[in-house]
Amino acid sequence: MRFDSVQHLLKMLRSGGMVVITDDEQDGEGSLLMAAERTDAEAVNFMAMHARGLICLGLSEAHCKRLGLSLMVPHSRATHGVGFTCSIEAREGVSTGISVADRAHSIQVAVDPGSVAADIVQPGRCSPYRRCPAG
Repeated sequence: MRFDSVQHLLKMLRSGGMVVITDDEQDGEGSLLMAAERTDAEAVNFMAMHARGLICLGLSEAHCKRLGLSLMVPHSRATHGVGFTCSIEAREGVSTGISVADRAHSIQVAVDPGSVAADIVQPGRCSPYRRCPAG
């Protein structure tokens, strides 16, 4: 198994690449990670087909507040304690919301610095979570 330096991973993320992050060698599980600003329909399709898990969107606490996103469960008892908010999608520019193009568009609307709560609807097909302050 090959592990890249943090600097190399950051370079990949900045250039729009996707990287695999693992918890530890023995767990055997990993997550695909990419910069939300670079997410497009092709990337969402790759994640859905190959990772087959929940496609999530990490947002800062300030970003969640700007979009009016509250925690789904204020005091999670989940093992990993992820701060999921209610699901979202873009208010405009989507059809059913479930297509990879619709989900990519919803992600772009959510991460747009000019977006506000009125630009999204709940529930939706994207799963944001409030990032820990350290990342």
